[in-house]
Amino acid sequence: MPGLCRLLPLLAALCPPALSLRHGPSRIAVVGGGIGGSAAAYFLRQKFGHGVQLHVLEKAVVGGRLDTLDMEGSAYEAGGSVIHPLNLHMKHFVKELGLSVASPQGSLAGVYNGEEFVFEESSWSFINLLKLLWHYGLNPLRMSMWVEDILDKFMRIYRYQMHDYAFSSNERLLHALGGDDFARLLNQSIDEAMQKAGFSQKFINQVVCPAMRVNYGQGVAINGFVGAVSLAGAQSGLWSVKGGNKLVCSGLIYSSKAEVIPGTVVSIEPKTRSKRGGDPVKLYEVTYNTSSGLTGDTYDIVVIAAPLGRKMADITFRNFDPPIPEFRNPYHQTVTTLVHGRLNTSFFGYRDPQAFHFGAIFTTDNPKLFINSLGVVSPVGDTGTGGKLPLPSAVWKVFSNEELTKEQLGLLFSSYDSVKVKPWLAYPQYSTPEKLPPIVLHEQLYYLNGLERAASAMEMSAIAARNAALLAFHRWHGHSASVDQEDLHEKLKTEL
Repeated sequence: MPGLCRLLPLLAALCPPALSLRHGPSRIAVVGGGIGGSAAAYFLRQKFGHGVQLHVLEKAVVGGRLDTLDMEGSAYEAGGSVIHPLNLHMKHFVKELGLSVASPQGSLAGVYNGEEFVFEESSWSFINLLKLLWHYGLNPLRMSMWVEDILDKFMRIYRYQMHDYAFSSNERLLHALGGDDFARLLNQSIDEAMQKAGFSQKFINQVVCPAMRVNYGQGVAINGFVGAVSLAGAQSGLWSVKGGNKLVCSGLIYSSKAEVIPGTVVSIEPKTRSKRGGDPVKLYEVTYNTSSGLTGDTYDIVVIAAPLGRKMADITFRNFDPPIPEFRNPYHQTVTTLVHGRLNTSFFGYRDPQAFHFGAIFTTDNPKLFINSLGVVSPVGDTGTGGKLPLPSAVWKVFSNEELTKEQLGLLFSSYDSVKVKPWLAYPQYSTPEKLPPIVLHEQLYYLNGLERAASAMEMSAIAARNAALLAFHRWHGHSASVDQEDLHEKLKTEL
């Protein structure tokens, strides 16, 4: 024993401060049970282990902006619908949770400008290629290469996260992936970015703009980075989760063994508690409204995984020094309308319904148009028929910025049996230059949703969640060498 006592100071001296052992947190709160919050709970459990108590505070239902609408006994995706084949976190979640994958139903697409179709897809891929070359020259091929280059850089995030590296700000994260190129994309519109890259205005108006409108309800004034993400969503191989994408959220929370507490968080306040014979303990008091009234609890770490703002997660931050800044980032309303009915093809210039073969209609920017897109959809439990032609009477999903009036529904549909409507504050209202909110709001108070001001997608939320979990872990234990490292890309090349 005396020999061991003499050795302890020597061993302590050999251990660098970054590896100093600190007790893990006792309790962690995650505010929000959408894909960001559920992924955060999953990754926090992975990093902090089973000793920590995890609470997920959710004001509505687990799933957030991933939700379904029921129509005539079947459920249809109403929120985030498709996942890209390169979304590695989402792929991992589905595999880990034992969920099944569904491929979207194939159907012919057309681009409508409010007066006529400016592009009509054929059932023959060779004819489509000739049409694209005839209309737009090499622009479509160049676009694929341009988007692929951006995706290749962005894919570095998986290598960094696999090696447990985290970033303390969204700017640092994006700069580590794409350097000044990504900063430039955030500071200019997709229109400007693609014009500078040599794409024709006709191609931008007729191909790029419709992709922005269907994915983000906005035109080509959105930032170049989210624009590139939107164009990646136009590629092949897209998929969804059989039974509904929201199953990922409930599955991740179950896997994390977190306790879901139904309640609306109204305030967060830092507290200091004296500890007998030790340093004072810093905690956060989270107050939330439940069905039985106001209540609250204290936590060592709080992760906010819901968009902050008056219309979103309207949380008051009490007695912070310096004060937590207000978030004035507006969110864009998109209305999902499901209609079981017969399309009025004459509205789109087709007097003969038999000649109308489109199951997906995208639109260009035209103030007269009251829809952003519409398309035939299958129930979430169904992989689709794979057929190319819409049935005379089918379930159509319509995206618009405002709720459709009866008159507008009457223009779009010659007859319909049922209508279901879901308005969403779905994603940020994008503008340039894009300013990204901070991740670290206070010592152990983190905010996930700032990253979606660069681009909003299920995978972006998952990436932000893993980054926040890693950041919280490293900051708690003082692992500064794993945070905000420059030239990570080159460093990791030598590590692998």
